[in-house]
Amino acid sequence: MGNAQSGGIPREILDDLKLTTRFSESEITQWYENFQKQCPTGRITLTQFEEIYGKFFPDSDAKSYAQHVFRSFDTNDDGTLDFKEYVVALHMTSSGKSALKLEWAFSLFDVDKNGYVTKPEVVELSQALFKLIPKEKQANLPSDESTPEKRAEKLWAVFNKKDNERIAEGEFIEAVQSNDNAMHLIQYDHK
Repeated sequence: MGNAQSGGIPREILDDLKLTTRFSESEITQWYENFQKQCPTGRITLTQFEEIYGKFFPDSDAKSYAQHVFRSFDTNDDGTLDFKEYVVALHMTSSGKSALKLEWAFSLFDVDKNGYVTKPEVVELSQALFKLIPKEKQANLPSDESTPEKRAEKLWAVFNKKDNERIAEGEFIEAVQSNDNAMHLIQYDHK
């Protein structure tokens, strides 16, 4: 484990998380203590993750989005995340545009993990993202973004693909980077 300090978090995990996320040492240590209490096995299950994740979105239904986030970090498909994966998952989804890693966004949309994103996957994620938008904010959305289906159409149009074609990771990242409109359609910035 290496030399743990007060709070019990191994130094190398702490240093690593300070580098890869924008969280402070005290935040990470605090979360580690809570994590150890809630998840004595050192791993968090989907149900626990949904519960914690929901607290970030008190005004909306974050459940289906939380499931997608969990899937994208559960790389070995064992139905759990360790502490490091858990903190990175929170970081990826709670920090605004600058820190949103497009490689991660791609894996979020690649529901079946086959290395490509298809239109049905874009529709599925658009539905999950739409549920994150509080009801009162949904009412003020522009008319071409007022339903999950419209948002999926608008995002799919960015990729310039036919409905039955698929997008590889490089194309996905390039298209989103070069289109100002796309960024807010692949995430919900609730700040």
